[in-house]
Amino acid sequence: MSLINKKVSDFKVQAYHNGDFKEISLDSTKGQWSVFFFYPADFTFVCPTELGDLADNYEKFKEIGCEVYSVSTDTHFVHKAWADASETIAKIKYPMLGDPTGTLARDFGVMIEEEGLALRGTFIVNPEGEIKAYEVHDLGIGRNAEELLRKVQAAQFVAAHGDQVCPAKWTPGAETLTPGLDLVGKL
Repeated sequence: MSLINKKVSDFKVQAYHNGDFKEISLDSTKGQWSVFFFYPADFTFVCPTELGDLADNYEKFKEIGCEVYSVSTDTHFVHKAWADASETIAKIKYPMLGDPTGTLARDFGVMIEEEGLALRGTFIVNPEGEIKAYEVHDLGIGRNAEELLRKVQAAQFVAAHGDQVCPAKWTPGAETLTPGLDLVGKL
């Protein structure tokens, strides 16, 4: 069953963000584009490479009006401890959501029940709280923040220009397509 256009369910969780703890809710994510970036656990191996890559590209997401939320089934306290222990994690400026009950991981369909961990799921959510794009990886497969940024930009373009679509490898400023009978069989 596809999650495209599914509305994110109401939630309230604790986050570690910029050296402090704060509550993040569905209401606080609305009105802006969001990326929910699930990963299995703090103090692991692939996870810090992905979160560091996101941290290195975070300003680019902010420039296009998109907030990034990393999410694992660890608590916000564990996120703080990880930031204190790791230079890579210490540089993170986006909110790190704690999901110890797995509520978010279940809502997004990435909970590994027998392990209490989340798969590597990436979800692009529009300002109305609807999932517009997602991908889910097995635990050993890392993701690319630059490709994720491109996908957010494409989702934003399509939302703003409903009569146009973005072809493969589209980047901002490149040509788009206007679906119509004249294109059928011509591409």
